[in-house]
Amino acid sequence: MRKAESSSVKSATRTLDILEYVVGSRRPVSAAEIASALAIPVSSLSYLLATLIERGYLTRNGRSHLPGPALARLHPDETVGALSDRVYPVVRSVSLQLNETVSFFVRHGFEMEAIAGEVAPQALRYTIEVGRLVPLHAFAAGKAILATFSETELADYFAAGGRDVFTDSTLTSEAALRAELTDIAHTGVARTAEEYTPGIIGIGRAIWRDGAPLGAISVAIPAARTSPALEARAVELLHRAADALGSG
Repeated sequence: MRKAESSSVKSATRTLDILEYVVGSRRPVSAAEIASALAIPVSSLSYLLATLIERGYLTRNGRSHLPGPALARLHPDETVGALSDRVYPVVRSVSLQLNETVSFFVRHGFEMEAIAGEVAPQALRYTIEVGRLVPLHAFAAGKAILATFSETELADYFAAGGRDVFTDSTLTSEAALRAELTDIAHTGVARTAEEYTPGIIGIGRAIWRDGAPLGAISVAIPAARTSPALEARAVELLHRAADALGSG
């Protein structure tokens, strides 16, 4: 019994050490780096990392690890809830005017989380669950967020790798994504064409407040229903939403 308790204590200590190391690094870190820095056997580390990722305390991007959204539960505050309450009326307004699904996302490391959304009432529609973590590179909102990254952040992002292919249209190469991000930074509008879900077109816009990126708002439109006029209207409403939420 004493041996089992000692083993449990060691696992708990190692778990805390891993969290403190990843959070304190302030950059993506690999399992090999964690194992070397903390002198944890790879077999034990794999199990602990898998548990932390499953519980949301860490996220994985390729071979790199970053702090996960569940860490916020250890130090609860009203920031996310207050932001969700603030953006939802704007999200709903854009959705009602377009009759399409609209969502607002915030960044979590090299992923993003939907914190507010309004699903279109139409039979053919796109739905994304609030609270779900999704990759940046395959969503319009994610590309809009990526376009706000500094060169150092972008270098870390591309060095981390792990950009999954979801459809035949998913862009994963650094050169292709960088070309798009340059365009997005110039126009303020990000687009995806069936890059995460077949048949869905995305249009996104980053939201800035007090000179810092707050998140991104996006519209998801079934390709069967899209048109130049609808896309132009969506872009117009996203720009208005950005202004209303403090873009500048």
